[in-house]
Order: sequence, then structure tokens, then C-alpha cells
Amino acid sequence: MDGEEWSDKENNAIVADYFSMLSDELAGNRYNKAAHNRTLQALIGRSKGSIEFKHQNISAVLKGLGEAWITGYKPAFNFQMSLVDAVARHLNQSGGWIAAKPTPPIGASDSSDAIWVGTPPTMQNTPPPNELQQMQAMARKFDVAGRDERNRSLGKAGEERVLRHERAILSGAGRHDLAKKVRWVSHEDGDGAGYDILSFTPQGNNRLIEVKTTNGWERTPFHISRNELAVAEANRDGWTLFRLWNFSRKPRAFELRPPLNAHVDLTATSFQASFH
Repeated sequence: MDGEEWSDKENNAIVADYFSMLSDELAGNRYNKAAHNRTLQALIGRSKGSIEFKHQNISAVLKGLGEAWITGYKPAFNFQMSLVDAVARHLNQSGGWIAAKPTPPIGASDSSDAIWVGTPPTMQNTPPPNELQQMQAMARKFDVAGRDERNRSLGKAGEERVLRHERAILSGAGRHDLAKKVRWVSHEDGDGAGYDILSFTPQGNNRLIEVKTTNGWERTPFHISRNELAVAEANRDGWTLFRLWNFSRKPRAFELRPPLNAHVDLTATSFQASFH
């Protein structure tokens, strides 16, 4: 039976079981992978090894969809599209399902609030072509960038987290005066400024920060508006895109400075129509 393609019923069963384990992992609860595997063997009649590999396939699908996955199941590619559909169905039925952990109140910032900020994705750390193609195809089909953009709670939580990060960095540099002046512009003044947070360098220069948040990996695509691009171009010395990723587990980040087309491919996804 292991040589046969998995049916929708089998995919639905293993996806539901996978999400049960992932839910426990993200919540910090203990669970037994071997016990889950034995239960699935009895339920669907597949071998231990086949189930283990399918779990790795699900991790790869979640990576492509810009979501968190179980740490112990390293993503394995070249899976059936029927598995992608099963994962997408589960996510849709649970209303987006994977959410960020609650964050402390804004006033609770300290040095531990600083986020790990690394280098942006480059040609040197690009995944193998077949893996990248599969992930890009999934991201386009399910509009991963649009989903993150429409997820207001995710966006708000990410902005609040970066606000605390900026205050922690400035306080750690001895600039408590500047830390008190950091503003959550999009929350206080509304959208339209072309950036979300007004912060500062330790030297007192402005940092206009546009926050883009995802639960997914560092290469998850994101949306950026025409206004944000215009503000970035007009403020090349002070504007920065703060890309926050892996948000549901342990937030990590990198920054992109203008011109953005030096770092990413900008693709028009909609057009304004006006009458002749």
C-alpha cells in the first residue's frame, strides 16, 4: 500500500494529526510523536516510515504557505498537490489557524525585547531550484502575501513587537530619552504615512520603519503599497522595511533599505482603472 498515492481521506487524517502535534508544540505542551504515528498506522494502514516522510512533506507545504511547522520534521519536497490541498483545507476550516503568541503590554519593554536581526536572503542562501519553485508556486496559488496583508491581528501584533524592540535597543544604548519618543504611527495616526513606526538611531537620526510580518520563513513574499514605495524613495536615508518572520514561534528579522528593487522583485498585482 505504501507505493500507492495517498487518498484524500488519508491526507486529511494525517494533516489533522500533524496540526494536533503542531498546536501542542507551539503552546509548549509535551506530546509523543511515536504514539501519534502508531495511531495513524492503525487508522490508515500505512507504515511508520511512510507516515514519517509524509509528516516531512507537510512541513514543506507549510513552509511554502508561509506558516510554522513542527521542528522535528524537516521539510521534504516533491510532494503531491493533493497534500497541499489537504493542508489548505485544514487551514481554511480553522480560520487561518496558526496565530502568534500573546505579547506583553507595550509599557513592559526591557532589554530582552530585542529581536534577533540577521542578514536578508541572498543568492548564496537560496534553496535548491526545485524546492524554491514548489514554494513559489504555492505562495502564488494561495496568495500567501495577500493573506498576511489582510491578517490585521498579525500585522498589529508584529508592529507592536517591533515597537518594543526599538525601545529596547535604544534603552540598551543608554538613550532612554529617545526610547520614550518612539511612536507607533500607524496606530496613533492611522495608515497613510508610508511607515508604521517612528524610531531613532542612538545618534538621534530618524528611523521610519515599515513592518511586514509573517509566521512563515524569511523568503515568504509580502505586499508593499505604492505609497510605501514612494515614501521609501523620498526618504532613502531614514526609511527601512523591517521584515519580521517566524513570528508564531521565535520572531526573527532582517531589514531592507531603499531602493527595494535592489533586494526583491516588485510585481504589480493590481491596477487602478480610470475612465478615458
